[in-house]
Amino acid sequence: MRTQLTYLFDPLCGWCYGASPLVQALGQHPGVELSLAPTGLFAGAGRTMDAAFSAYAWSNDQRIQTLTGQRFTEAYRQQVLGRLGSAFDSTAATMALTAVAVTQASAEGEALKQLQEARYLQGRDTCDPAVVAEVLRDMGQGAAADRLLAGDVEMQQTHHGRLQQARQLMQSLGAQGVPALVMDQGSGRRLLRGQLLYGSLDELLAEAGGA
Repeated sequence: MRTQLTYLFDPLCGWCYGASPLVQALGQHPGVELSLAPTGLFAGAGRTMDAAFSAYAWSNDQRIQTLTGQRFTEAYRQQVLGRLGSAFDSTAATMALTAVAVTQASAEGEALKQLQEARYLQGRDTCDPAVVAEVLRDMGQGAAADRLLAGDVEMQQTHHGRLQQARQLMQSLGAQGVPALVMDQGSGRRLLRGQLLYGSLDELLAEAGGA
């Protein structure tokens, strides 16, 4: 029987990027059924990049890099964090994942990875819908890019429904933030230890199997 896991995240969360290698491995493991649950944690808050937030983010990102080995490049520092006055809003990236989910669900995990790498490695502003659409097209998800830019009512409703479900799950389990990994035990759900997202796949599967 496959282990049922739900991954709570936001595409602008640096710690979620730090967890990306393990999340990708989970998504490819034959004994795991992984569901992605974007929370919209950084969506629609109206925050803009200023010098203080930029410095804080870079300091935090360096800590993540040290602990996880995930790279944050100078291009990201200059072209994303350095664009003072630009939006810090995960709406476009989060909605892009919904667009992929409704057009080719099996590609959603790869879309998350590509969006994270576009931002943190290539220095592309994934708060900009046009940039996000380009990332989708670059990976062959033109239909999802079209749905994202069209912003049709059906997709908007699907998107808001996903966020609501993820937030309700977080609240029900007392999750304090993202990333978070939830295991479905059949009789109920429980949060797995957050540290497992930065360890080995074997350790995480052992914890889940021993639940």
